[in-house]
Amino acid sequence: MENTPASNFLQSIIDEDLSSGRVKEVVTRFPPEPNGYLHIGHAKSISVNFGLAEANGGRCNLRFDDTNPEKESQEFIESIQEDVRWLGYRWSGEVKFASSYFGQLYDWAIFLVEQGKAYVCDLSADEARDYRGTLTEPGRNSPYRERTAEENLDLLARMKAGEFDEGAKVLRAKIDMAAPNMNMRDPILYRIRKVTHHQTGNEWVIYPTYDYAHGQEDAIEGVTHSICTLEFEDHRPLYNWFIEQLPIDNHPRQYEFGRLNTSYTITSKRKLKRLVDEGMVQGWDDPRMPTIAGMRRRGYTPRSLRHFCEMIGTTRGDGVVEVAMLEHAIRDDLNDNAPRAMCVLNPLKLVLSNYPEDKVEQLQAPAHPSREELGQRTLPFTRELYIDAEDFREEANKKYKRLVLGKRVRLRGAYVIEADDVLRGANGEILEVHARIIPGTLGENPADGVKPKGVIHWVSATEGRRATVRLYDRLFNDAEPDKGDRDLMQLLNPDSLHTVTDAWIEPGLAQAEPEQNFQFEREGYFVADRFDHTEGAPVFNRTIGLRDTWNAGAGQ
Repeated sequence: MENTPASNFLQSIIDEDLSSGRVKEVVTRFPPEPNGYLHIGHAKSISVNFGLAEANGGRCNLRFDDTNPEKESQEFIESIQEDVRWLGYRWSGEVKFASSYFGQLYDWAIFLVEQGKAYVCDLSADEARDYRGTLTEPGRNSPYRERTAEENLDLLARMKAGEFDEGAKVLRAKIDMAAPNMNMRDPILYRIRKVTHHQTGNEWVIYPTYDYAHGQEDAIEGVTHSICTLEFEDHRPLYNWFIEQLPIDNHPRQYEFGRLNTSYTITSKRKLKRLVDEGMVQGWDDPRMPTIAGMRRRGYTPRSLRHFCEMIGTTRGDGVVEVAMLEHAIRDDLNDNAPRAMCVLNPLKLVLSNYPEDKVEQLQAPAHPSREELGQRTLPFTRELYIDAEDFREEANKKYKRLVLGKRVRLRGAYVIEADDVLRGANGEILEVHARIIPGTLGENPADGVKPKGVIHWVSATEGRRATVRLYDRLFNDAEPDKGDRDLMQLLNPDSLHTVTDAWIEPGLAQAEPEQNFQFEREGYFVADRFDHTEGAPVFNRTIGLRDTWNAGAGQ
């Protein structure tokens, strides 16, 4: 795959705006609604908004669009801030909230009413839907559309005072019920919601809509480039209409880009919430989730996610990016940066009959084959070791390059050995493999000229540490789980998590810091769990396999 960053049409717009003098400083914003955890699509939006400001010496605001308090919470506010920081971006000044501007937004609503450009409407939701018309038929004017400014001001004040029930009245803009763009058919500015707000408490019982608040918040903050995903393209005329009608000096401009959708992934907050609520995953930060928190816990790095966003570029059209590109980005990053280590996932005891029982030999191996600055790691070598059960057969053909009775292999970074016998249990199962070290083979080939067939990994059975290893894979078996009206739960990959509780690791891995990445040789890339890993009880999560095996028709 090519790693060259793709094009960004937004940078071309900014270049022109700066050279023409339309703007002197680039100001962008990232305005999430705090009603869920951020996902991979938001990572793209973050990289676009913060990245453009960063690249052009400007600033980017983090602003919470908290105009819908029923679904919002402080938990989501804190998680979003953590995600942005983790990705390596810093917002300008203090965190901002739409709720901080509620007073100004209400004053501007009064201005629109006074100008005859907004009115209080009593239509029910069903009636309003009927009056709105369709894509092919114009809407009809509300019977309340011609109320006087005085009457509307009185009703709006009483709405604000909490005199009316939820749904009884709304404040609407007076634009054009016959407009081809449905968003211009007298959209709602305020609705009654008698709920406690996580920032303003019970100060307000009416809340502005996103369409009304969005542009005005941008204007208040001096935003120059209001960058949204493509679904807001049809809302741009309304964005501009509000700014043109109000006494606002700063006129931000809205631009749209294609949102990021990846195969084998859902990004609907409603559907992600269902996975959490029904226990299909273990929370919003489950490593199988496409949330930033989930990918972080899975072992994805900020560097890999930012690089992925650069690789796919920023375009005007929507599309689906193969998740293999994202997986390539993390493999590429970890291959270059993750220290190597050995972990035996399916342990089988190996006893070296000609090695002293009480001897512990401290072997040295590079932490990374091409990164000398990462130093060395110590591998205790003892008489009893664990190897992977898949690395031994009593008999095998010539294609099998691991340990076979009567044949030789090299233990990674250690000696060449030859298998002699097996010890069986009461049911005939193999309990131990007995082998001999070939003398003089530490870092050397055997003197008798009989070379080993392959190299296998190992861990000391007495000096190594037991660990829990979680083998994660894609959450869905279907490349388009969000398509159509199929039952999401029927598309879940039953093999998306397999937990190994008796894995064996190099002793030094127990001291790994939470979120430290490793390549477990021949197994894949892993990370010390952010929350569960401790020196006394090590826990590692598989980030990704060494190779993409999905294209070959199998899970990793």
